[in-house]
This record gives sequence, structure tokens and C-alpha cells, in this order.
Amino acid sequence: MTTTTTIPQSLRLVVIAPDLCQVDAQDEAALALIERSRQLRIGLLEGGFNLIATLPADTFLSERLSQLQPDMIIVDAESDARDCLEHVVMATRDERRPIVLFTNDDDTSHVRDAVAAGVSAYIVAGLEPARIRPILDVAMARFEHEQGLRRELADAKDELQDRKTVDRAKAMLMQRQGLSEQQAYDKLRKTAMDKGLRMGDVAQRMLDAAELLG
Repeated sequence: MTTTTTIPQSLRLVVIAPDLCQVDAQDEAALALIERSRQLRIGLLEGGFNLIATLPADTFLSERLSQLQPDMIIVDAESDARDCLEHVVMATRDERRPIVLFTNDDDTSHVRDAVAAGVSAYIVAGLEPARIRPILDVAMARFEHEQGLRRELADAKDELQDRKTVDRAKAMLMQRQGLSEQQAYDKLRKTAMDKGLRMGDVAQRMLDAAELLG
């Protein structure tokens, strides 16, 4: 049976958007951006989401996100999408979070780079309120799936490293104590059980001690 991830309405969201506070009243393009950004926020609020802040994509973004600890980041960007994404990706590289980018810019040449950098969803012309919740649902599901794959890969690397370390420790015991491979393995396993440690940790300690003593 397939399990579908549905995000809670109380999800803490931060919107990253251009600073449009000081705009010429005659600048129709800027006014359109302001209205579009307003509609995005309205859509999020009408969806019951907890919009905790709207931030510019600047050099202080990492510090602000660290303080706010949002569950998801919404990027509202136009022609400067690439620059905006670079700030967001840099700000979230140590604490990964799902990132959803909404844009009306039809230049999708950098979509591949954006997804590779960690963007969970790249949405062009997708600001209709009815679309926002399913978009965020899919983005969260994708993010959680990718995080699961990252954990599995990290576990596999750790397991491989442990196996190599245990093999080295076995070889050392066989050489220095005249043990068979099975005897060396049993000794490592018993020591690990007695000390409540992983075999990889015991093996590494033995190797470190042997290197120290020469």
C-alpha cells in the first residue's frame, strides 16, 4: 500500500521574496510583482499555513533562518530566481529544509540546477490558491523521500567503513596473536559485547592503540 505524506496546516513557513517596500508608483512591473507576492501570501494564509516571516534573499538569510527554524521555505522570485536560489541554498546547506520556488519567469533553463541544489518543487505560474496545498504536499513528500535516501546512503557508507576497519583489526590480531580469522573475529565481537560498543568502534580503538604503542 502506498503511503501519502500530507503536510499539517500548522506548518511553519518562511517566504523569501524581493524587497519591494520602496517602489515607484509608476513602475507597473514592480507593482505587478507586489500584487503577485501578496496573492502568494494570501494563498498560504487561506490554506491555513503558519506564515511566520517574509525575508529578503541577502547575506543575513542564514542567520535569520537559524533563528526562525521554519519547516519549509517558499521562494517568490522572478528574473532574479537564480541569484535568489543561490542565497537560499547557501543558507540551508547545513540545515536542509524543503524549498518550493514560485515564479512567473518562463526561463526554465536553470530548473535542473535548482533541483540538483535542493529545490523540492519549481513551479512556474502556479499561484492559484487551490494549487498551493497539493504543491506543498508533493514538495514535502519529495524532500522526506530524498532525506531517507541520504540517510540510507550515509548508513551504507558507515557500514562499509566499519567492515574495512574490522578487517584491518582482524588482520592485526591474526598477525600479532597468531589467531585464525574466526578467532580474531570472535575476540572483536566479544570485546564489543562486553563494552557495549559497535564492532567498528572496538576495531578502530584497537588499531589506534596498536599505532600508538608501535
